[in-house]
Order: sequence, then C-alpha cells, then structure tokens
Amino acid sequence: MTKHDDLVICRCEEVTYGQLLSTANEHKCTARELKLRTRAGMGFCGGRTCRMAVDNIIESVIPNITQADIPLKYQPPIRPVTFGSVGEIK
Repeated sequence: MTKHDDLVICRCEEVTYGQLLSTANEHKCTARELKLRTRAGMGFCGGRTCRMAVDNIIESVIPNITQADIPLKYQPPIRPVTFGSVGEIK
C-alpha cells in the first residue's frame, strides 16, 4: 500500500487511485473495462475530471499502449442548465 492509494481520483463516484490501480493490475483491462468495473468516469461530470488519470493508469499497467488505443470519451450533460435554475426556489 502506497501513500497515494487513498487519493480520490473520481470525485463523483469516489473511486480511489488504489482501487483503479489494483483493478487494472488484476484484470489487465482496457480503459473502458476499468471504467465499467470501478465506475470511474461515470458520475455527474462524465469523466472530465478523472479521465486523464484513468488513461495514465492504463498506460502504466499495459505497456506500449497509445492514447488512440484508449477509446474513452467525455460525456456532455444531457441538457445544460443554468445555475439560476438549479438554485431557484419555488
């Protein structure tokens, strides 16, 4: 266990670096499979905050992989809303 294992990578789904790394090492999975196994990148932000970290973990576990081989994409919100409508009291 390293000092970084408790570092939260995906804030939306509360997935830690240790969980991502151990899952990637255990299953030698692709970025898509890692996302499905841990739910990293499947929260409200759609992976905008954690995608780079997930990609870097896959690159460290699977040698000779390129960014083109990592087919994750950012997911925009279904429908954009303004902050005013979110905080509106009815």
